[in-house]
Amino acid sequence: MPTAARSLMILVAGPYRSGTGDDPHKLEGNVRAMNEVALALFHSGHLGVTGEALALPLLETAGSTGPGDAAYEEIFHPVAEQLLTRCDAVLRIGGPSEGADRMVAQARTLGKAVYAGLDDIPAAR
Repeated sequence: MPTAARSLMILVAGPYRSGTGDDPHKLEGNVRAMNEVALALFHSGHLGVTGEALALPLLETAGSTGPGDAAYEEIFHPVAEQLLTRCDAVLRIGGPSEGADRMVAQARTLGKAVYAGLDDIPAAR
């Protein structure tokens, strides 16, 4: 059993576009999966965050017409990368995802904890 830890801000990194063919319903499902994990983190005393929660409203405001357009390329991954620098750890969820794998690699480079499941995260005090 992991020992108790202070409350952590944890980036939930999972697939957004991967395997969706950019179908809006599948994209929404991927965001929902990440949000459900962020909620579970909240209930365990941590702050779970997603890059999507910050990037998607910015994309709408910037007039993005969909994943892969110029605004998406300018904003989507850079927002998550900036957010990660302020997080304590990353929780990698879901299936294949180049972007989520980039977040894991960046977290390791920054010396941050990387978790593979909710059970791996120490309980918050």
